[in-house]
Amino acid sequence: MIHKIKALYDDGNGSSIRSIALELGISRNTVRKYLRMDEGAITEVQVDRGRHKILDEYRDYIIHLLKTYPRLSAVKVLRKLKEKVGDVKVSERSVRRYIRSLRQTVAFRQMRYYEPVLDMIPGVQCQVDLGEVRGVQIGDEERTVYFVVFVLSYSRLMYVAASPCPIDTDAFIRIHDAAFRYFGGCPEECVYDQTRLVVIRETFRELELNQRFYQYATATGFQIRACEGYDPESKGKVEAGVKYVKNNALYGEIFSEWSDLEAYLSSWLDETANARIHGTTRKIPRQVYEEKELSVMRPYFMPSCVKEMAGG
Repeated sequence: MIHKIKALYDDGNGSSIRSIALELGISRNTVRKYLRMDEGAITEVQVDRGRHKILDEYRDYIIHLLKTYPRLSAVKVLRKLKEKVGDVKVSERSVRRYIRSLRQTVAFRQMRYYEPVLDMIPGVQCQVDLGEVRGVQIGDEERTVYFVVFVLSYSRLMYVAASPCPIDTDAFIRIHDAAFRYFGGCPEECVYDQTRLVVIRETFRELELNQRFYQYATATGFQIRACEGYDPESKGKVEAGVKYVKNNALYGEIFSEWSDLEAYLSSWLDETANARIHGTTRKIPRQVYEEKELSVMRPYFMPSCVKEMAGG
């Protein structure tokens, strides 16, 4: 575009600024701006556009950061991006320009609800959902098995914990503790349906959270994201995981006692769920996690509230 403008103008011997603007469909001010630029400035603009293309690969994550922290500086955006994906060949100036461009097109109100992004950035998101299966043969009776599924959005690494009774807040917290110890770290955020274990009620789009669970999340260092209404895209990965647990792990199985079911689920996770070639990513979740995600997960330290529940 810049070189075409200069060629048409031909140092004042060619087309007029007005004619160039009409021919190229741009404003006369834009034509004037580019005509004033020397070769060095043109090169800088072209390099910066190349860097914009690099940043486009991480556009959703940058939008996520700015919606979560609307006043985040370009310096910190770049630092957080490098923490997640390694060295990115862009300057702070390029990031600043990219963010300025995004702010002109995207409304960066602070996020209340989950938005379906972040598959491309490791260590950011975990989707969590509850399920149950009735009629599971355990010993000499059929019982209902209640369970919670965790799926890391990037690697698709899964964790499942089962309970013989409906899951309350204490059990939900203990299961999170077990999941993060299984992963060997904690994600930046967890996404949930508006279950009362997380959200007590919603009034005019404001969420009242379960305070005990919120205290655990705060002490642990992850953010709570709640799905809005019945969004079909919300938690698609984990809802597929719930069906997978029902149909692949538990359906058609018979257990002599509850401890056998727990041992079976542990083996199923390690030998089947996390060792298969995932149907969407076409990669092995455990392998992707260990190679690309584990190193950027936040360290997990058991909060005092969990130790108190354990009696320690």
